[in-house]
This record gives sequence, structure tokens and C-alpha cells, in this order.
Amino acid sequence: MELYCGMDLHSSNTVIGITDEKRNHLIDRKLPNNPELIRNFLEPYKAELKGIVVESTFNWYWLVDMLQEEQYRVHLSHPVANQQYNGLKHLNDKHDAFWLAELLSLGILKEGYIYPRQVRSLRDVLRKRAHLVRVRSALIVSLQHIIHRNCAVKVRTGDIKRLTADLISPCLSKEEALLLAGTTSKEVIDCLTRQIDKIERWGLKHLRREGVFMLLVTLPGVGDILGMMILLETGPILRFREVGNYASYCRKVSSQWTSNGKIKGRGNIKNGNKYLAWAFSEAAEHARRTNETCRRFYERKLRQTNTKVAHNALAHKLARAAYYIMKDHVPYQEDKMFS
Repeated sequence: MELYCGMDLHSSNTVIGITDEKRNHLIDRKLPNNPELIRNFLEPYKAELKGIVVESTFNWYWLVDMLQEEQYRVHLSHPVANQQYNGLKHLNDKHDAFWLAELLSLGILKEGYIYPRQVRSLRDVLRKRAHLVRVRSALIVSLQHIIHRNCAVKVRTGDIKRLTADLISPCLSKEEALLLAGTTSKEVIDCLTRQIDKIERWGLKHLRREGVFMLLVTLPGVGDILGMMILLETGPILRFREVGNYASYCRKVSSQWTSNGKIKGRGNIKNGNKYLAWAFSEAAEHARRTNETCRRFYERKLRQTNTKVAHNALAHKLARAAYYIMKDHVPYQEDKMFS
């Protein structure tokens, strides 16, 4: 007999449903998120289980890793692509678990990508770097506003991030409260800068400078850190059928529903990878400043529309170019990007 298993994963427990090939509900169980308990529960059915579907929640790593170590065939349910009929009168966790198992048995499950455990940690370290950069940027902007409001002095971002000289205290030394606010912010910014540098050094130390990565950094605005993030967040490029699918995954396409030339609504703009969206936005900003062709493209778009749209248009171009670089294993070609 062929069995199929669905797991509705929550923060503290997992609801498990097992069906047969005729989609009969055979057994269900609610267990705490304890790997040993889940492993022992599944053991009697291991030989007959054709696959296990895990709901893609924020904490799926540990469960998928444990199941793969036990040699189960694991599938990650795509949370947006797999949606139940919203007119159902009654739903609960047990129903969700059986529903996932039934999708697998019917062969219609829409799956998310399970990133290999071996390189996932490096990707997550870079995600932590991106988080620290955002926090530091917010603190820098706040400190710039404090100085500008009270002293009518504009301090450059590079001067605030500088570790070798204190350019903040002289601006705020007249008032003790302002000096405390400024020096506190500066100390936290310096701490974040050191941690960001530490992560960058670690990441570059473990990076294999070869193959697709060396081609990817030929893209305007993309250096070692952004190249590493784009490569790791993308994963196998062949999982994207066309360049448009990749651009959409990077959140660099329009999210509108139209009918008869009229806008009828908007799609879910959060679909896709927020880290790739950030990476290509950063690359677009660097490319606009350092690459003449990219700057001309940006300025041409800016004359037609506004700053945000022009910036996104350049980021979209870079995402498309990155797709072909990774897919065809070729360096950046300016004539093709702007043809």
C-alpha cells in the first residue's frame, strides 16, 4: 500500500495526516515539535511512505532536515501556489494536513525549493549582514537628522561610519543631552560596522571564487558581497523556466491585474525573494553611479517618469542580465542588456 503524509507545521506543534493512494484518511496525530517524537511516530509507516509534505512556515528548516536525514522523500508546500477553496465552511489543522497529503498523491502539489543544508548557513549569514546594514542605515539617518536639526550641519554618511575619527562629538558638544544621544548612536553604528566587516571577511573566506560567481561580478554594480548574495539566494538557475519568472521572483516586475486596458487590482507584491529584491536595488544604485551606460538608461527613464520607477527599471534590467549570466555561463554583455 502506498502512503502519503502531510504535516501542518506550527511554532510549537505539528499536525500529521496520513492517507493512502485512494485518499482515505488513515491516521492523524498532533505532536509537539520534538524531532524524536515525530521520528518515532513515522517509523512504522516508513516503508510505505512515498513522500512527506511539509508546510512552508518560518520554522521548517529543522523538520525538513530531520526528515531528509531519515531518508524520507520530503516536499515543501508552496504557501501561495497551494490555496484551498475559500468558500469552505470548516477548516482545521487536521484538514490542512490531509489536504497536503492528497495534493501529493494526486501529483498536483506546487512545491517550494528546499535549499541544500550544506550552503544554507552561508546564505543565512549574508541575510544577517543585510539585516545589520538596514539597522545601521536607520541609525545613521537618525543621527544625521539630529545634527542637522540642532546644528544646521550636514554630515556625510561616510564620515559617520568612519571608525578612525570622531566627527560627531564636536557638533553636539554644546548640550549634554544631545551629546549623549549622538555618542550613543555613534557607538552602536561603530559596533554594527565591525560586525558587518566581520561577516564580510568570513563570507569571502568561505567563498569559492570560480565559475558562475566570477561571471556574476562582471555585472555593473555587483561586487563580491552582492554577487555572493545573488548567487546563494537564487540557487539553481534552471528552476526558473524563463527570465520573466526570475525577474518576478526578484520582485522586479509590475504587480497589476488589468482587464480591457483598465487596472482591476494589484497582486501580492511580497511574492518572491526580498533579499534578491534588495540586492538588485543596491546593484542598480551602484551601477547608476559608476557605469556610464547604466546612468544614461536611468536618466532617460527619469525624464519619462519618476525616480522610483527609473530605479526599478534599471534593477529589472540587472536582474534579467544576471539570469542569463547564470543560465548561459557568460560574462556581462552591455549590448544585449540595453538592446
